Amino acid sequence: MLRRQGFLYSLLVCLSLLVFKHGVVVNGQEFVKASGNRFMFHGRPFYSNGFNAYWLMDKAADPNERHRVTEAFQQASGKGMYVVRTWAFADGGDEPLQISPGNYNENMFKALDFVVSEAKRFGVYLILSLVNNYENYGGRKQYVQWARERGQSLSSDDDFYTNEVVRGFYMNHVRAVLTRVNTITGVAYKDEPAIFAWELINEPRCQSDLSGKTLQDWISVMARHVKSIDSNHMLEVGLEGFYGESMQDRKQYNPGYEVGTDYISNNQVQEIDFATLHAYPDQWMSGSDEQSQLNFLHRWLESHIQDAGSVFGKPLMVTEFGRSSRQAGYSTGQRDNMFGRVYNTIYGCARSGGPCPGALFWQLLVEGMDNWKDGYEVIMLENPSTANIIAQQSHQISSLDRVTDLFARVQEMERSMSNKAKLLD
Repeated sequence: MLRRQGFLYSLLVCLSLLVFKHGVVVNGQEFVKASGNRFMFHGRPFYSNGFNAYWLMDKAADPNERHRVTEAFQQASGKGMYVVRTWAFADGGDEPLQISPGNYNENMFKALDFVVSEAKRFGVYLILSLVNNYENYGGRKQYVQWARERGQSLSSDDDFYTNEVVRGFYMNHVRAVLTRVNTITGVAYKDEPAIFAWELINEPRCQSDLSGKTLQDWISVMARHVKSIDSNHMLEVGLEGFYGESMQDRKQYNPGYEVGTDYISNNQVQEIDFATLHAYPDQWMSGSDEQSQLNFLHRWLESHIQDAGSVFGKPLMVTEFGRSSRQAGYSTGQRDNMFGRVYNTIYGCARSGGPCPGALFWQLLVEGMDNWKDGYEVIMLENPSTANIIAQQSHQISSLDRVTDLFARVQEMERSMSNKAKLLD
């Protein structure tokens, strides 16, 4: 009996190592879906950490820099990270994707094609964000300016959410991206399983209406629009997680201010498949000490996990978190401590069947990208202690469903062998 158990568990270990080595393979036409408060793939729960790399399309557009995209995906799959968030926008300005409303730079679109095809090749999933709240890469400001050039009298970037001309520009961009046929794979984006989800907007804010009603209406309209074009993929808003009017008692968990969003009501929109959360205690509470920031982080994570599970019953993914090396008193140990706290909370949630299946840190850079540093960057070869935490935690959480399944198979094999032994006795 001991010999047989030893063999079976040795088999389990070997199979587990194979899982760790090969990770998630994107194949066929099956998509990751939200079911209740979990992500499901091939009939099993899906768990994965990952990272942000907003720069992927930029680097893919330059033949001399394109290899950095490949390196990023190699690092992702090698360290057990299978979800990467990046931009599917660059509106106006230098090297745009969208030169003007409905007018696209084919070279940049082909660069995005390469990003999608490389993700698929390495078994990595992409969250593609469709516009920026901020003026970097154009964002709401550029859309509003385009409308002014068409004769619209607009006074604020917040008019992005309400002006019908601006809304039309955005809806047309959504359609252009979702129906794009990849020049490398021949697959339309809306039919591409390597795309994990669409994001309506990166970190939406509407300071002119803190009630949240303006954003709630925009989210409802645009979510329906996305789903009318693409019913295959999941959709999320891009929220940071600030609480609003729908549950006023939860505002106590905000970092002392509001931004015109409502974590509860925004995520209750029917077409929104999962919630998102960002966590920057060093930025949001810059005048406080490290312990106060960690206490805030704990409350921030736990309250949102609780609400995702019990209030609106959808998965919650932490799609941005980090600690900046540019903050006073920074040390690598502080960052490693923060990363460990985030990962441990999420792993505990996932292991117990909770709604949070993973976290994406901000941001991954590969070697030779010094000009892209923002203080939050993690370069794996230059930051070995952080890279080790990321790899250990990512292998651990991404294997949850498969290890559970393997143990179930081993137990079934043991029962079968035990029954056969009884019959022989």
